[in-house]
Amino acid sequence: MTSSFKLRVTWAQPEDLVGHFFAQAKYEGVNVAPEISQWEAAGGNSQASVVGASAIPATAQMRDLARALCAEVEAKLQANPELDYAKFLNDLPDTPSTANNSIAKPDLNTFHGAWLGRAAGCLLGKPVEKVQRVGIRTILESSGRWPLTEYFTAKGVPAEVLAKHPWNTQSGKTCLQENINGMAEDDDLNYPLIALLTVEKYGRDFNTDHIADQWLKNLPAGKVFTAERIVYRNLLDGLDPMIVGGLNNPFKEWIGALIRTDLYGWINPGNPKAAAQMAVRDAWLSHRRNGLYGAAMSAAMNAMAMVTKDINEVLDAGFSVLPPKSAIYQACALTRELGNSDLDYELAVDKLYEHVDGMHWVHTVNNAALGVLALARSKGEFSTAITHTVMGGWDTDSIGATVGSICGAMVGGAQIPAQWADPIDNRLTSSIPSCDQIKFTDLAKRTHGLV
Repeated sequence: MTSSFKLRVTWAQPEDLVGHFFAQAKYEGVNVAPEISQWEAAGGNSQASVVGASAIPATAQMRDLARALCAEVEAKLQANPELDYAKFLNDLPDTPSTANNSIAKPDLNTFHGAWLGRAAGCLLGKPVEKVQRVGIRTILESSGRWPLTEYFTAKGVPAEVLAKHPWNTQSGKTCLQENINGMAEDDDLNYPLIALLTVEKYGRDFNTDHIADQWLKNLPAGKVFTAERIVYRNLLDGLDPMIVGGLNNPFKEWIGALIRTDLYGWINPGNPKAAAQMAVRDAWLSHRRNGLYGAAMSAAMNAMAMVTKDINEVLDAGFSVLPPKSAIYQACALTRELGNSDLDYELAVDKLYEHVDGMHWVHTVNNAALGVLALARSKGEFSTAITHTVMGGWDTDSIGATVGSICGAMVGGAQIPAQWADPIDNRLTSSIPSCDQIKFTDLAKRTHGLV
């Protein structure tokens, strides 16, 4: 029996990476105009692609040219100075912690809320991951469900609307109201599981090599994407885990590190500095610059969410670990101001889109800023926060998960509305060894035990 199937590895081919190298150079202020001109003169598209692979593979000649240009841009990026972020964090004032008994250890309900909230925010965003903001609104308006107040459903959505704005290929089968059966597998939940397993095995002083070890043992290469896939390849080339994230990685400022670090906040309640430092030891494996800062910010906000009901204290914790001159600080400062204003929410999101014009939908900066906008506008109210986040588009499941974990911790698991909690049925599907169908209440207990 023959088949027309032919494997095409995404986020890996030179012709698919070259546009992302050009984009990364732009964000770093590195001049690559000669390389762009050479690629375009040969017939190549210099724009970063939305998806991981072009429809038609490049010719051998174009692939060789793309490989050479990627190497030229990489050399320029390597020569571009970078902030010593570990030193920046180390120089921050120490913050109170449970270690010196200046902060009480949160109860199990708080840890349950963090895990369950993360799942709910992720689940809400999964069907429309990769769907543009206008498509999300069109789907909801066509069925009389705008603004978003519940999990997505195909009921009442005209076929022509779904033909133009289709659900995410995988998640449309498992994450709509009519087919949810517990929490579906997602990398936004797999990575916190890896973090949990890492701390359980190696302790709170784990290092970047430990994270690499856990990836190689527990994450199939086909389950990682963008920066993580580049790193996986670098690791299998035998390179040092301390350098793999900064080599040939045009995705080093994308959201892949931010989605991994909430647990470091949960196990450092009220201590954003310690949470951020743990987060960076994880994030360093795959990310640099704003990719690191976003990971630290998420951990810091989650740390404070474990001990306060005040969203401003949570946001202050996040901002405390951001370099003030960074792109993520500037975008988040804008959206915090917009969130606290009386401006119509959709107009506020418009202003964010204008600020980050052209940024890829999986970048850290735009997604983190959208999360800040939703948190500020909602004042931490769970349903408002996750729905406002997902309505904003971009990486809907990832930033929805982060916002969900923050607000879930603030309110507690038992207080998350049943409309979000009940379909999850207290269980998670995962390909991480020993974690399939694991209960969120059990994850809460294990995480609680690490404090």
